[in-house]
Formats: sequence, structure tokens, C-alpha cells
Amino acid sequence: MEENREGHGLAEGKILSVWIFLFVAFVWLPSIFRVSLGICHCYVKIVIKMLEWATLQIEEGVKKQKAMALENLISTGIIQRDETPMEKEVVGRCRGCFSLADVMYFSKKGCEAVAEDEVTRRFSSEELLSWNLLSRTNANLHHVSWKLAAVWVTGILIRYCLLLPFRICLSVFSILLLVLATTVVGQFPNGRVKGWLSNQVQMICATLGVRCLSGLVHFHNRENKPQKGGICVANHTSPLDVLILASDGCYSLVGQVHGGLMGLIQKSCMRTSQHVLFERSEMKDRHLVRKKLREHIADKAKLPILIFPEGTCINNTSVMMFKKGSFEVGGTIHPVAIKYDPRFGDAFWNSTKHSIMTYGFNVLTSWAIVCNVWYLPPMVKEEEEDAVHFADRVKAVIAARAGMSVLPWDGGLKRKKVKESFKEEQQKKYCQIVIENGSVGNGNVC
Repeated sequence: MEENREGHGLAEGKILSVWIFLFVAFVWLPSIFRVSLGICHCYVKIVIKMLEWATLQIEEGVKKQKAMALENLISTGIIQRDETPMEKEVVGRCRGCFSLADVMYFSKKGCEAVAEDEVTRRFSSEELLSWNLLSRTNANLHHVSWKLAAVWVTGILIRYCLLLPFRICLSVFSILLLVLATTVVGQFPNGRVKGWLSNQVQMICATLGVRCLSGLVHFHNRENKPQKGGICVANHTSPLDVLILASDGCYSLVGQVHGGLMGLIQKSCMRTSQHVLFERSEMKDRHLVRKKLREHIADKAKLPILIFPEGTCINNTSVMMFKKGSFEVGGTIHPVAIKYDPRFGDAFWNSTKHSIMTYGFNVLTSWAIVCNVWYLPPMVKEEEEDAVHFADRVKAVIAARAGMSVLPWDGGLKRKKVKESFKEEQQKKYCQIVIENGSVGNGNVC
């Protein structure tokens, strides 16, 4: 019996040694030197081939007419919109004079908004043209054929029984490493050594975090990477935006103080580097926010500030209104465009529906996180250009590069009602149309 126990213990020790060796050789060392062994590339290629095969199976199993109807529903929405602006439609109806028929224009727009407005759907997950063999779908496509069902079940077993345990262990290791390493580095006196060690720790931990998700990130135009003393602005889809950008460079973060797991990570980062964090009550004080930002960018030795001007997560299909506060402090703006590939997993965080733990579980059970990051040329505010127009110009550049639509609406509509100023703006626009065509002064009514 004792010999069997000793033999069993030796076998377990050998297995543990093999796992440790594989972890160090294929995960730890590549993360330290930030090199890729090509494993994720091969894995993503295999998933792409599998998804392409699944698409063919679905097309063969589903009637062509139903497939076309589903594609049209996803691509165009549940209603077909008339994008004619108010100026053309109202003026063209009765040559600009006031008409009772104008009520129908506003009634039609109201019905369109009730059925499906262009804002609230940006706060829900992006619809896919083809099923990615994940559970997020409105159709029971796994019943199309037994082959597809077998691949779907196999995928569930791989993601939940093989990938999920490994990713959880690697995530816990990355967080513990960040906490311990920042605690040690935080004891060093301020200087170049501490700054260098802090940057290395954060980039290594961020790289490990990306590999927790089987992440494959393509960085473009690295010559435009944000420089010290500048402000980096990017579109916002997920908390993963910070992780992905931090794996390729170090930043000072601007944001709200969080609790729980996010708070632990924030406190760890604050031990070794300077970030601009605010309490919820302070975020409402715009003057205090601008003052702290100006003080930060005035020191050219400090890391570039990373800001998400939308203020909330959008579902990776559009870029919404940039808050002007980030563009009022001066300095050089370094735009960054981030675009996720939705085929491999849903990176969007709907914070009104899912907690950070639920979101993390959904991400860890996806196939992978694949995205492209474009560093765009730096931009500065032109003479006589106000902060609002400068913010719109930067937003347009980011949206164009990422292939997203531009929306003028405030992302705060996720949690708040439409401001009265937006309603008044539409009313003023209609009044201006009527006044310019002289229908009010002349008493013209159609």
C-alpha cells in the first residue's frame, strides 16, 4: 500500500511539473518578453474554419427565403427608415409654408422611434449575420442538422470544460501577480527605476490578461502611439479596452473609483503609477476634473492620459457623442480606434443588465477576443475651433477608421431620459424652416 501511495505521489508530482513547465514556457516567458508563439493565431484560424463550415450547414438546412428574411431583419432592423432630413421633407411638401400635414412627419418619426430607435439598440449586443456556435442567438439553429448539433455540443465541452478552467486559473494568477508586484514596486523610492519597473509590471500583467481570453490583437500604425504629456481618446466598448491598450503601452487612467474586483485592480495600479480617479460626486464637478487633467498633462514626464469620452460602453457598431470636457484642457489628442470581431465573442458590456462578474464569465466562455487597434495621427484644436467641434472631428476620424456609424446622441441616454434641450433643438429647427420661408409673417397656411 505504501509503495502504491509513493508511486501515485510521484506520478502526481511529475504531472504537476509538466504543467508548470508548459505554463512557464508557453505563457509566462512569452508574456514577459511580449512575443507571440503563434498558438492563438492557429487557434483562431481553426475557429474561423469551423464557423465557415457551420454557416454552410445552416444555409443548406434552412430554406433560402427564410435565410434571406433573417439576414434582412438583422442588417436593416425591423423597420425600413426614410432618412430624408426634416429640411427637405417639410420644405418640399408645401414649398416651405406651414402645413397641418407637417404633423404627420413628426408622428411618423415618433412611431419609428417607438418601434426601434437608433439609440437604445446601441446599448444591446450586436446582431450577427451568421451563428457563431455560442448560445447567444434568437433561433434554434443547432437543430438544423445532427452534424451541426454535434459540433455545437463539442464546442460547449471545449469552452466550459477545457478553456474555462485554464482561463480562470490564469486570470487569478494575473490578478495576484499584479497585487503582489505592485506592492513590492510601490516600496521603491520615486525615480526612473520605479517608473520602469511599474511599466513592466503593468504591461506583463495586461499581456497575461489578454491571453486569459485567448486574445488576438492586431495593432496598426504603432508610429502614432500616444506620447507622454498627451491625451489618448478611444471609442469605448468594454473594460477590455483598457486591458488591450495597456498590453501595448502604459497609460494614466481617468475614471470613476470602483469597488469590488475593479477597485482592487485600481488600488494596485495606484501604488506604482499616477492615475486620475474621481468619486461619483466629484465627477459632476467639471471644473475640478479639468483642473486635475491640466495638472497632469502639464508634466511632460507623466504617462499619457487614457480617456473614453463617450462615458459608457457602446455595442461596437457606432461611436456616440464625445463629452467636450476632455477637449477643453488643451494638449495633443491621440485618437485610437478599437474594433472587435463579434464572430468569436461578444466584447460589449451592458452594465445595466450584467454585473462585472457575469460579464467576465460570458467573456471567459467565448471562443476568443479578436480585435483591431489603430493608432491614428495626433490632432490639435484649430484656431477659433471650440471644444464641441473638435470633439466631433476626433469622433468622426475614429468612426471612419473603425468602420462604425457616427451618432450625435449622448451615451448617457442608457440610464437617463432625453434632455429637454434635444427636444427644443428639433422645435427650433422646424420654426427656423417656417420663418425662413416667410410663412409666419405672411400668414401662409397650406
